[in-house]
Amino acid sequence: MVKFIVNGGRKLKGEVSVNGSKNAVLPIMCAALLTDEKTILTNVPNIADVHSLASIIEELGVRVMFENNRLEIDPSAMGKGHHDLFDDKIKRMRASILLMGPLLARCGEVKMDFPGGCVLGKRSVESHTEALKGLGGVVVEETKHIHMKTDGGLKGGTFVMSEMSVTASENAIMGAVLAEGESEIRMVAAEPHVQDLCLFLQSMGAEISGVGTNFLKIKGVKALKGVTHRVIGDYLEAGTLAIAAVATKGDVKITGIDPGQLDSLWQKLKEMGVELELGDDWIRVKPVDELKPLSVVKTAVYPGFATDLQAPFTVLLTQAEGVSKVFETLFEGRLNYIFELEKMGARVELLNSHQALILGPRELKAVPISSWDIRAGAAMVIAALIAKGATEISNVVYIDRGYENIEKKLNSLGADIKRVDS
Repeated sequence: MVKFIVNGGRKLKGEVSVNGSKNAVLPIMCAALLTDEKTILTNVPNIADVHSLASIIEELGVRVMFENNRLEIDPSAMGKGHHDLFDDKIKRMRASILLMGPLLARCGEVKMDFPGGCVLGKRSVESHTEALKGLGGVVVEETKHIHMKTDGGLKGGTFVMSEMSVTASENAIMGAVLAEGESEIRMVAAEPHVQDLCLFLQSMGAEISGVGTNFLKIKGVKALKGVTHRVIGDYLEAGTLAIAAVATKGDVKITGIDPGQLDSLWQKLKEMGVELELGDDWIRVKPVDELKPLSVVKTAVYPGFATDLQAPFTVLLTQAEGVSKVFETLFEGRLNYIFELEKMGARVELLNSHQALILGPRELKAVPISSWDIRAGAAMVIAALIAKGATEISNVVYIDRGYENIEKKLNSLGADIKRVDS
């Protein structure tokens, strides 16, 4: 088992660049199956989830090469016949659900295990099947596994997403670009990674209007071409690093992102008294001695406060002067990591599966803690950076799924983190 040993109490200082976005590259990898031509992706993060999805795609007969953050996907030998995806890798990876739209569009049928991944409460696939039903897909089975097919291919449709799910929106978009006729899809998620998927598809020849809004019009085309595409910088990694800098009273410049994608985070940091500098593709966080509490931090769909930054930000609130409240509106059970913070001496109260109170400031103690999921794992790293002494973090496998060598990046800023294979 891989662990981190974090010697905390050090201020972060310096400049660091983010990697490509995990949440952008995974749907784009699946969308590459919508053509028979080779696709080249650059700025691809070297993380476990990319390798896992690449392995699943290879089982479909697709040629995949990944080296130096450059990924080649060649589906020319994949064929148009339907493929069964029953594999433990599917069960372990939530993002494998993103294969539904492309396979239904390309092959007219998809049969696969229910996807796994991080345990974040009740995450149904119903929003995905409902969206694809809006394009003419027919559900054959959805109790033991997922099985959908079409009658002569997907057809354009007009429908409202049952919820603003990012991955369900992405499946709907990928299904619509090759569907016969025009589609109008409302209540579409508009996160930066959804926009990057749309830009990728447009470069392939897809006809999509309304990118960046919650209402898309898509005119189906007969074929898409292979392209070269640079994946956007990971704004969630940037947010995580910015929070770590504030938590350690550091001075850090973060490059490689569009700062406008994190407006909701910057606003909350300013309310806490943090001084920021923003450039075209960078953000600088300056040190502050005293942090103000926040009456409530409420997660929301984009451009609201990102649920993926909720756990790291909650750690920061343990250092604020007074009582703060966190309200996780999107996922049930995403506050379970709070029990790890209690072990470290934080004063936190879990009100219910969606809300918690935090009373600060508290000096965190270096004790053994564990990662609960990708973002909670990053939160544990930030907590360990605050604590004085050596903190052991287990289940680093979760962190590696979403962050490329996070310990090396933080060490370059003055942290002391060792990766130990026990």
